Amino acid sequence: MTTTPQHIMIVEDDVASRTLLVSYFRKEGYRVSESGRADELVRKVERDNIDLILLDINLPGKDGLTLTRELRAASRVGIILVTSKDDDIDRIVGLELGADDYVTKPFNPRELLVRAKNLLWRVADSRNAGQATLNGGTWCFNGWTLDPHKRHLLGPAGQCERLPQGEYKLLHTLVTRAGQVLSRDQLMDAIHDREWTPNDRSVDVLVGRLRRKLGDNPSAPELILTAHGAGYVFAGKVTTGHG
Repeated sequence: MTTTPQHIMIVEDDVASRTLLVSYFRKEGYRVSESGRADELVRKVERDNIDLILLDINLPGKDGLTLTRELRAASRVGIILVTSKDDDIDRIVGLELGADDYVTKPFNPRELLVRAKNLLWRVADSRNAGQATLNGGTWCFNGWTLDPHKRHLLGPAGQCERLPQGEYKLLHTLVTRAGQVLSRDQLMDAIHDREWTPNDRSVDVLVGRLRRKLGDNPSAPELILTAHGAGYVFAGKVTTGHG
C-alpha cells in the first residue's frame, strides 16, 4: 500500500538556507514547496494541503509572528519557527501565538528533521481524530469495527470486546496509519503516558494479544505485519464509518 508523502513548506528569504532545507527534506522522501516570501500563505496551506511549515521569523514584508497568528486562526498546520539566537522574546511570543516548536540558527539539519517528524506525527494524529469524529467515530477493517468512544472491538461474527487501554491505543494507532511502517519507539510513545526504557517489550506483547483477538496467525499474519528491523505495519483495508 502506498501513502502520499507529507507536504512541507519552507518559508525562508535566505536562498542558501532555503536550498539546504529543501534538498535535505526531499532526500528524506517528503514533498517540499518553498518560498522567499509569505504572500498568501494561509491560502496556500489550504489549497496545497500543507502539513508543516518551517517559517523564518524575519521575513520581508509580513513577519513570521503575524503569519503564525493568521495560520493558527485558520488551520491546524504544524508550525516550526526558525529564529536567531538572540530572539528569545520572539520565540516566546511565537509559541504563545500558536507555533508548535522553534529552532535557532545555525541549526543541525538532523535535529530539525527529528523535530519535524515528531510534529508531523502529532498533526496526523489530530487530523485522524478529527476525521473519526466527523464520520461517527468508528474504524472498519476486514469485517472488524473499532469504536474509539467505547473502546469496543466488534468482530465479523457479532462478538464484542472492550479492549484494555494499552491494546486499544496500539490498535488505534496502527489502524489510523494503515500502510505506514511504525517503529517501536513511535508505538511506545503512542501507548505509554510514562517514561519507557529501550528494552521495554510491551509493544510486542500487545501485538501478540491483538493478533490472537483478531484471529491473525502470528506465523503468517495478514493484518498486523512485522517489518523486520523497523517495527510494525497494519495491512488491513481501513474505512471510517458511523457508530
